[in-house]
Amino acid sequence: MIHNVTGTVTGTVVVGAGQAGLAMSRCLTDRGLPHVVLERAAVADSWHSRRWDSFRLLSPNWQTRLPGWRYAGADPGGFMTGAEVARYLQDYAWSFDAPVRTGVDVRRLYRVAGGWRLTTSAGRFLARNVVVATGDLARPRVPAVAADLPARIHQLHTADYRNPEQLPPGAVLVVGAGPSGQQIALELVRTGRTVHLAVGRHKALPRRYRGHDAYCWMDRLGMLDRTVDTLPAPPGRTPNAVLTGGTRDLDVPRLAAEGVVAHGRLLGCTDGRLRFGDDLSATLAEAAGNATRFRSAVDAFVARTRMDVPPEAAPPPASVHAGAAPALDGIAAVVWATGFGRDHGWIEAPVTGVDGDIVHTRGVTAAAGLHVLGLRWQYRRSSSFLDGVGADARYLADVIAERTVERPTTVAA
Repeated sequence: MIHNVTGTVTGTVVVGAGQAGLAMSRCLTDRGLPHVVLERAAVADSWHSRRWDSFRLLSPNWQTRLPGWRYAGADPGGFMTGAEVARYLQDYAWSFDAPVRTGVDVRRLYRVAGGWRLTTSAGRFLARNVVVATGDLARPRVPAVAADLPARIHQLHTADYRNPEQLPPGAVLVVGAGPSGQQIALELVRTGRTVHLAVGRHKALPRRYRGHDAYCWMDRLGMLDRTVDTLPAPPGRTPNAVLTGGTRDLDVPRLAAEGVVAHGRLLGCTDGRLRFGDDLSATLAEAAGNATRFRSAVDAFVARTRMDVPPEAAPPPASVHAGAAPALDGIAAVVWATGFGRDHGWIEAPVTGVDGDIVHTRGVTAAAGLHVLGLRWQYRRSSSFLDGVGADARYLADVIAERTVERPTTVAA
């Protein structure tokens, strides 16, 4: 039971109604554990409010699996749009009557005797357990150099980008070469615009290899199930592999072939001209190395298991020469494809490390009853994926179930 008055605290509050929060809710429901899910907007809101019009999932539809729910449509090898993912998750919540309260903004979370108090736009809640399921994409990150650009340049983050028509006429600088940056740069150059791309660290990956999708191979090879405790060092902010929701590869050489002007990472602007690092060649070589290692891993697996799949030669290495740095007066807009950060400033508990991130083991923090869910590499490589968050949710549901059999605690409001 969840209380907003003085009482016995025996239930759980889940903060966030995206895939992580809904997976948590389903696992708690399956165990008969009382809980409520608080969501500041609508169920799966970010999938339609923070995705551009042509966005598609990077993983194939067949791999869209949550506890008690999986894709059952007619196109298992396809890739859902953001709006389709939102509907998928809304149907998921509906399927087990998830106890979601939308339009509730959680403003503070702090410890009280025997449990946790949440101060929200809908009043105060007391709960024995709290699961913070807001994930890694809560706050758009924009570098400090953005403040140095002239006011006339239209700037927006990928969270607010929708389509090319949204931008003023003229050349566009896309900053960031992860999946979002490369997809948007390709979309823009195909409209006839001049597009510059500031290339930071990323990982190249073939969309298909030896007759199968990259995610099919990763699933077979156990790559998605690799656990964080097997890594030689903490994962940190490792770059994402670049894929597109389709059948073709996506990488900087392909973009350059279609007319995108590539540069090293953006350093700043001086005397009316943008400054880029001289690291483009090294960055692309590092990215291509990931694709080479992936193909080698697949080849070794095929040889070991004697799978009957056709051989495939790796593409020849492609070189991309950095373009001349454009003058600022030639840039009409900047799209910041610089990722997102976590937003845990509302959590008042001694559970953060020196980097400000919450310290946990498989989602369990040192503060009794406080848990996190849906973070990158929370336990597995796939912990933040639609196909991976369920395993972590089941684990936390078992932890909460063990706490529930303990003697209830009475607290003062």
